[in-house]
Amino acid sequence: MEIKVLGRGCSKCQITAEIIEREAAAAGVPVEIIKVDNPDEIARLGVQATPAVLIGDRLVHSGGLPSREEVRSWLVPQTQPRPLDFLSHPTRHLFFTGKGGVGKTSLSTAAALTLADEGKKVLLVSTDAASNLDEMLGVELRNTPGPVAGARGLSVLNIDPDAAAEAYRQRVLTQMEATATEADRNTVREQLSGACTTEIASFDEFSSLLAGGAAEYDHVVFDTAPTGHTLRLLSLPKAWSGFLKRNDRGASCLGPHSGLKTQEARFDAALAALCDPALTTIVLVARPDRGALAEAARTCDELRELGLNNQQLVINGVFEAADPEDAVARAIEALGRQALDDMPEPLRALPRSIVPLRAFDTVGLPSLRALLTGSPPPTRQAGPSIAAPALAADRIDKLVDELAAAGRGLIMVMGKGGVGKTTIAAALALGLVKRGHAVHLSTTDPAAHLAMTLDGELPGLQVGRIDPKAETRRYIEKIMSARSPGLDEQERALLREDLQSPCTEEVAVFHAFSRTVAEARSAFVVLDTAPTGHSLLLMDATGAYHRQVTREFEGTGSARVVTPLMRLQDAGYTRIILVTLPEVTPVSQAAALQEDLRRARIEPYAWVLNKSILAAGTRDPLLQARLEGERRQMARLSNGLARRLFAVPWVPQAPVGIEGLARLLDA
Repeated sequence: MEIKVLGRGCSKCQITAEIIEREAAAAGVPVEIIKVDNPDEIARLGVQATPAVLIGDRLVHSGGLPSREEVRSWLVPQTQPRPLDFLSHPTRHLFFTGKGGVGKTSLSTAAALTLADEGKKVLLVSTDAASNLDEMLGVELRNTPGPVAGARGLSVLNIDPDAAAEAYRQRVLTQMEATATEADRNTVREQLSGACTTEIASFDEFSSLLAGGAAEYDHVVFDTAPTGHTLRLLSLPKAWSGFLKRNDRGASCLGPHSGLKTQEARFDAALAALCDPALTTIVLVARPDRGALAEAARTCDELRELGLNNQQLVINGVFEAADPEDAVARAIEALGRQALDDMPEPLRALPRSIVPLRAFDTVGLPSLRALLTGSPPPTRQAGPSIAAPALAADRIDKLVDELAAAGRGLIMVMGKGGVGKTTIAAALALGLVKRGHAVHLSTTDPAAHLAMTLDGELPGLQVGRIDPKAETRRYIEKIMSARSPGLDEQERALLREDLQSPCTEEVAVFHAFSRTVAEARSAFVVLDTAPTGHSLLLMDATGAYHRQVTREFEGTGSARVVTPLMRLQDAGYTRIILVTLPEVTPVSQAAALQEDLRRARIEPYAWVLNKSILAAGTRDPLLQARLEGERRQMARLSNGLARRLFAVPWVPQAPVGIEGLARLLDA
């Protein structure tokens, strides 16, 4: 076995080599240790911290001295079967989807890494506008495939919505006939300027990968956005194929239909690939949690309606208490077991794999490899123990008091999927109602969990949902009613055909969002938003509409126009609440969201740290190991990341229903 020890000749590098030699001799494993001290070679191999250890092409250790147990795990082959059974006979396309926060990115990346380590050429694709693959892999994400240092055969690609939209515009304009006038080109540019074109351009990139655009790879692994957005993406091949077959006239946000007909074959090929069980596997990821499993069951049914029947289920983060006397650990295990016992029927028939809760964050190649094998991840350089910081965080009922003082306004609850946005939004709405205010609680999330979270009614609380299908029907009828007078039957039929375009849904949802925002002029509106990536696309639509309106009214002398974006920028009108968990990925994504909002001149009002178990007093060794990471995230928040911080503790009973949410406010 050839083992490379990388470093610049320091004492720790020498000790690392000696530890490997001793453990190899004790195990009877012949090894050849090669010391690499050339700085250029170390940088080329993508090593950030030394001493580092490479076995073959695998980076198994980086920074600090490895433990003896860790070295032994490198020398003894793992005989444990892989927990993801479908990796034994993987299809060409693997789609990972599920509720936000269940571990889709970790599992999809670990699966791609496993296939690459077996000698396959693998392309890992993120369709999530808020992806954190760059943080996990330590690479810069681009909209073209790029290699991953330390993982031969693995490339990563991020479908960047803005870059995809610009490339799409240029491609459509280039395909226009030479006889097209500048006026024709300007008309097409205007057609392609809407926010829905951004979504369709991303879909176009996605279709290309399914229809043979990644032929040089053995496998294409898709790390998708949370469920609602992914269902929309997976439905588009069927929707656009049908639309183009029915309509060959006029134009849409995709450009002139005459040019689109050339892409119909690709959309058909994408649909065929998705529905072919020999080519595509849908991996439904859930946690042992009632909400996550219920959403996986709904997704299972909806994907079957689309013809995607080759599905497998992965339950991630299954916890078993090590100390039967630890009340916190017992409660966490019991909640998980109960959720699995009550698993919805659609999931019971699926092939199922279990991934245990790990004691480490899945950041870096060694940890990602350890996620599926169960072997210990490389140890980091031991640092001083981090004491629990003196966190300047108030209880969530204090946040309700501050919000109630305004008397009205829009409260938008935002963050990564799975952090508890719906629970926090419902709790805030409940707190406002109990203080005597009328509240409209609504959601922009296509997956819509509000009804299940509230599980009851309360006087003064109106609960709604921006339902994409219902809003699309309403929008189409509104346009037909407004424009039909004066049109003959053929013209009305053409108008209705054009409105059947899948992009009409994006326009309709934006109009509903705008109406909901406007309601806050005279009452409280609490908006539970979709996970970060989907919300950013909605914010893009808001910005695009603002720019269009200001262009149209510029210099006309008209009365001041107030757009939805201007209302979001008004700190007296809108309060943005960022919700996170005390884990590295949710905090990093909330920080990135905060920067995105600030670039749009929208300042978040407060952060809510949800589900903290730091003060619970657990003795369980696995939970204790995870608490060290929680302390680090609390320190990040305390050191200026959050201007206002409110904390919600982990509670042994799920905060579901009016009584459960009320208990959360008092916790």
